[in-house]
Amino acid sequence: MKRLRIIGGVAAGMSAAAKARRINPELDIKVFTDNAYISYSSCGLPYYIGGIVKSPNDLIARTTEHFAQQGTKVHTMTRALEIKPDVGLIILEDLTTHELFTEEYDCLIIATGARAVIPSLDGINLRGIFTLRDIQDSQAIKAYLQEYQSTRAVVIGAGYIGLEMVENLRAHGCQVRMIEKSPQILPVMDQDMAQVVASYMESQGIEVLTDSAVTAFRGDDRVREVVVGDNSFPADIVILSIGVLPNSEIAGRAGIELGAGNAIRVNRQMATNLPGIYAAGDCATVHHIISDREVYLPMGTTANKQGRIAGENAAGGSTFFKGVLGTGISRIMELEISRTGLCEQECRNLGIDFITRTIKSRTMVPFFPESGRIRVKILVETHSRRLLGGQIVGYPGSGKRIDTIAAALTLNCRIDDLINMDLAYAPPFSPLWDPVLTAINKF
Repeated sequence: MKRLRIIGGVAAGMSAAAKARRINPELDIKVFTDNAYISYSSCGLPYYIGGIVKSPNDLIARTTEHFAQQGTKVHTMTRALEIKPDVGLIILEDLTTHELFTEEYDCLIIATGARAVIPSLDGINLRGIFTLRDIQDSQAIKAYLQEYQSTRAVVIGAGYIGLEMVENLRAHGCQVRMIEKSPQILPVMDQDMAQVVASYMESQGIEVLTDSAVTAFRGDDRVREVVVGDNSFPADIVILSIGVLPNSEIAGRAGIELGAGNAIRVNRQMATNLPGIYAAGDCATVHHIISDREVYLPMGTTANKQGRIAGENAAGGSTFFKGVLGTGISRIMELEISRTGLCEQECRNLGIDFITRTIKSRTMVPFFPESGRIRVKILVETHSRRLLGGQIVGYPGSGKRIDTIAAALTLNCRIDDLINMDLAYAPPFSPLWDPVLTAINKF
């Protein structure tokens, strides 16, 4: 019986296990994860903290018992220490007993994910400073907020998770300050679109500091202040959301090639440079459809897709992953933010000559009370008129409109192909001209 071993038990790892089982019911599949939980939604963690999700169990898609019923054994609290590709062996540690043991494999999938970036700053080990990567992190943050009745929160890093944490910290009654090292919040967006979000946040009483690097933390046993240069700000709780690093070290030590962002380099079949070894998820590279480059873009949706591809191919299939667009969506209170494809700076870095158009519209016909403002921006290559990307900021009903642009990007459309798209209209859903179509017709 062919032995498939998987290291990692969240999105990519468990998607791989499930797909491999469907492709080949005779496989001997074992999964090893250093976490107590498997197959959970990391994207839902901020909303558990904020109380929208009532229990962490609600975030779990499938349990170890579910996989066991399918003949897949999942070992939780078990860390892979070393891969020996020359003999097809993994050295592992039981984190409960600290005993070491080995597992042989015929085929291996590495889905070790990523870890939060933690800066080496004075006071970084004070209580009350958190990152958010797994269920245990979310439970610790929620317990701390409840125990100490924290009222002054600082979120460091203004990406998707940082914005979502602002919303969910406010649900606990916190006054929130956001600090971002870059010149703007949401570095994946263009400056003009990010500024719309920043202005909204400030209108809601959230202080936003950009071009501001945190230099230290102060406190007794708990954090009390965040230091930014010559200034300091009071803080009862701090959320670090400044990026992630791929857990690729175990692969690198085994002679597996690393690529963009020091992630595990994979081809379109999720195969590494070593025979019989695949990688998927936040530890792996991915192909960007528009730039045609290898990139490191860790996203939950990508991890699930890559996991399925790795699982199918490890089980004997031959399927390919086309790549990603960097499509993302988030929300901060009432404001929805989404993007796909390339932004202006990415185009400049790639040497692509581009033009942009930005329009302001409404999410519904203006006479509907729920109608809100929406801003749509589209980027197009100058000479070929190829669609390059899009960004949307607006009130409820705005964000998911990005999917129209993402679909067009996937099909490598020119802007002229889209001018007469037959998009749905009814007063509760859209103006007569959908905002995306209005933006397209500006070219």
